[in-house]
Amino acid sequence: MAVYSLEGVIPVVDATSFIHPLAALIGDVVIGPHCYIGPGAALRGDLGRIVIGTGSNVQDNCVLHTFPGKAVVLEENAHIGHGAVLHGCVVRRDALVGINAIVMDDAVVSEQSLVGAGSFVRAGFVVPARTLVLGAPARVIRELSAQELEWKATGTREYQELAARCLRTLKECEPLRSPEPQRKAFGPGTLTPLNTLERTR
Repeated sequence: MAVYSLEGVIPVVDATSFIHPLAALIGDVVIGPHCYIGPGAALRGDLGRIVIGTGSNVQDNCVLHTFPGKAVVLEENAHIGHGAVLHGCVVRRDALVGINAIVMDDAVVSEQSLVGAGSFVRAGFVVPARTLVLGAPARVIRELSAQELEWKATGTREYQELAARCLRTLKECEPLRSPEPQRKAFGPGTLTPLNTLERTR
């Protein structure tokens, strides 16, 4: 991983967390236990603090940053999808920010809520607990079902397991020139795409 101190402030990473070698951590970044930080993620604690709570994941190409003296806080089991941008906001426990979503300064993504892919959460907006918000600007669509909440929890557990798998087995290597016979395939796991759920109310 690319880890940089700034003015003597050194990032902190719990030993049980996995940070991809192509991720960048700068300055005042604190990552708790059992977290996953994906390739291309940039956590820039060069103006304010970034705190990643236990069991959270920040996926590929996400950007986390803030204004001077402010913080980005992800509480326990926060789930940040590919390419999301978080600036000076708080994501409460068990919440999910979808792929390519943007969450702006002083916004709060409340517990067990879901920000849909590609949404824009404006500065200061509070996403109510256990709701789905969508759009640009994001607006509340509806409450989440128990099935959707379990889907999110399952996805976060998958990333916690991925962090452990990567700590055990990920290593840089040379590519093969052709697939080997009976090439190993990863199992289906327990997670299916959200759009395949039958919604129950």
